[in-house]
Amino acid sequence: MRLSVIIPAYNEESRLPGTLEAVDAYLKKQDYDYEILVVNDGSTDRTADLAASLQKRIEYLEIIDNKENHGKGYVVRQGMRKAKGDFRLFMDADNSTTVDHVEKMWPHFFEGGYDLVIGSRDLPDSIIPVSQSCLRRRLGDMFNLIVQVFSGLWGIWDTQAGFKGFSAKAAEDVFSRAVVNRWAFDVEALVIAKKLGYRIKEVPLTWVNDPHSKVKLTGMVRMFFEVLQVRFNSIRGKYGKA
Repeated sequence: MRLSVIIPAYNEESRLPGTLEAVDAYLKKQDYDYEILVVNDGSTDRTADLAASLQKRIEYLEIIDNKENHGKGYVVRQGMRKAKGDFRLFMDADNSTTVDHVEKMWPHFFEGGYDLVIGSRDLPDSIIPVSQSCLRRRLGDMFNLIVQVFSGLWGIWDTQAGFKGFSAKAAEDVFSRAVVNRWAFDVEALVIAKKLGYRIKEVPLTWVNDPHSKVKLTGMVRMFFEVLQVRFNSIRGKYGKA
C-alpha cells in the first residue's frame, strides 16, 4: 500500500462527510493502493456515526472511534501507528488543503530522498485565497518565531499547517516517541524527526482559512507551554537518538 491518509476529527459532523467524499474521489482515480483512516477524538456530535455510514460507499475507509477526547496529537499519533501505507499523510477534516496536494510531495519522497514533506502556508508560492484576520496572522507569526527560538526548528516558518507526509519508517520512529497530545504535537514531531536525522522538505500549499477554526488565543498560550515541554523533553533525552 502506497498511501495512508489520516484525518483526525472532533465534532466535525458538518464538514467531515464532504471531505471524505472529496478524498475518496481523488484517490480512487490513482494507480496505487491507499487507505483512509478517520480517527474520532471523542466527538459529542454525530461525527463517528456519519463517518461509519460512509463506509458503504468508500471502500477503503476505516474508523478509529475513541470514546473520550484526548487531543489532536493523540489521535494523529494513533492513526499514524495504525496505518499500513509506505507513506502516511495527515490532513484536516475541514479540507482546508485538499488531498491532491500530495502530488507535490511525491518528487521529494522519490527523487529527493526526503523522509518528511510538510505543507507550508508561508512559502512564496503558497496561495491563501481567504485570509485570516490581521490579529490571527500576527499571533501566528509570533508563535512561529517562538517555536523556532525554543525548538531549534530554524527556517521552518509554518509548523502548524495540517498537511504533513511521512515515510513509514519516519512515522514509526517519530510517533512511537511522541507524547504531546494537543496543539503543539506538530512541533514535537518535527523536533523528533530532526533529532533522529530525518530530512524535512517544505512545499507550498493552497490553504483556505476556516473562519470557524477552533484555535483561539488561549489555545496558543497552551501551545507555548507545550513547546517548552518539547524543549525540556529534548534536552533530557526523552526522544532518544537515531
